[in-house]
Order: sequence, then C-alpha cells, then structure tokens
Amino acid sequence: MMMEEETTIMAAISTLRPSQLSDLSYSVFSLAFHHRRRLCHLLSSPCLFFLTLHRLHTLSLPQKTLLISRHLLFSLHHLTRHFQPPLSRLPNPSNAIHHRDLDAILLLLFLCEAYHDNPEALERPHAEWREVLTSICSNTTLKITGITGIFDGAALIPYIEMVTRCKRLVAIMGWGGKERKEVAASPAEVVALLSVEVRGGGVECVICKEEMREGREVCKLPCQHLFHWVCILPWLKKRNTCPSCRFQLPSDDIFGEIQRLWGVLVKAGGKSLDDERL
Repeated sequence: MMMEEETTIMAAISTLRPSQLSDLSYSVFSLAFHHRRRLCHLLSSPCLFFLTLHRLHTLSLPQKTLLISRHLLFSLHHLTRHFQPPLSRLPNPSNAIHHRDLDAILLLLFLCEAYHDNPEALERPHAEWREVLTSICSNTTLKITGITGIFDGAALIPYIEMVTRCKRLVAIMGWGGKERKEVAASPAEVVALLSVEVRGGGVECVICKEEMREGREVCKLPCQHLFHWVCILPWLKKRNTCPSCRFQLPSDDIFGEIQRLWGVLVKAGGKSLDDERL
C-alpha cells in the first residue's frame, strides 16, 4: 500500500511534461547511482566502514536527525526544481554535505532499510555487520541503480521511497509537527530580490497600506507582488512568506526549507497546504 507521502510526490510528478519527467528521471538516476557507488565503496573498505559505524554510534539523536534532514533537503531540491519559479540564486545544499557526512548518512539509511527488511540480520555482532550489509547491497544494487537497461519514470520509485523514509524518520525523531514555525528568508535571497520602478500608480503596499508613488523604486518578489523596501525588509527578517499570497522564499533554516519544498510538492499535486502537514 502506497504511503501518503509517496502519493503526494507521485501526484506532483504526474503533472510534469514528458521532457521534464525525462530530465528529472535522468538526474535522479545519476544521483542514485553515485550514492550507490559511494555505499559500495564504504562497504568494501573495512577501515572506512568501521570508522563510519563508530561515528554513527557517537552521534546523538539530534545529530543523526540533522544528517537525515540535510539529505532530505538535498533530495527535495531535486524533486521540486520543475515546480517552483526560478530563484534568483540556485540552492546547492550538496556543497554542505562532505564525504564524511555523506558516508554517515548513506550507512545510517542503509542500516534502517536493512533492519526494516530483515531485523534478524543486524542481531549479529557488529564485527559481522559489514559482511551482512555487503550481501544485502549486492542483492539490491541491480534493482536500485536501474542497470537492467530499463530507464524511464520507474527509476524514480526507489528515490521516492527514500525521500518518504527520510521524511518519516525526521518526524519520528521529533522534528516537525503540525505547527509550522515562522523562519526568516535567506539573506542571500533577499539581497538578490529585484528592484523595479512603479509605473501607473494606484498600487498599494499591503504592509503599510500606503500607495506606492509612481517612479519610486520598490521590491518585487518572485510571486510578482510589490512592496516598499522599507516595509518588506523587516518583514523578511522574521518570516519568509509574501504578505499578499504566502509565497515562500528560501530560508537558511534546514527544517524551514524542508517545509517550504514539501509545500511546493503538495501544491503541485493539487492539494491545499492546510490538508497536509509535515
């Protein structure tokens, strides 16, 4: 039975044009292949494997949650790039995920996957885990990387399942509830906002309720709404939403960004943001 999160993602993807679906499938296929190669390298090196496993054992629950959240955010950026207006800067969360962190994330997710499929496999001593996980990885690599030669939208299924697992793990670990907290817009995104000249007059700034004088330079958000600079800047220091339509600008808060990008998928799939909470 398909989970609610998977249904949301599939509903959004079903709205893509064939060329967009092909582009998304190829990028996801390439990324999944890279991650699978990284995981295989990790499992093939006893030293690297046990160093990474030791690191996972020393991480606190909030630290593990942060790792998974960063990976989830990176994955959502890939899934949502066809559904949101072009941003003035290109988010690139991969720059913040170094090899050491990526190894920890991939091993943690693979341990969760292995435990879900076969709990008894991890009841062995830790010294035998690498051999057990290597066997599981060998049995699933062909299916996950799509080496079978079938390259179409089906390549997205394992990726969607991974995103769903990450989202649920983050929720279980205590990040995210029904309350959507306010987060500030990213300073880099605010600096890059357009300044345009008011033409024709009669346009009201909904923050101060005053008319914008013709010829005055004002701020234009990606949703096309205009505001006085002196009004919108204090607003965006506290929240990343448009005062008129609730369009969300990117945030430097990891969980705030997860909320924003999940909202993009929900909206693209035809749901109301009030119908679904992260």
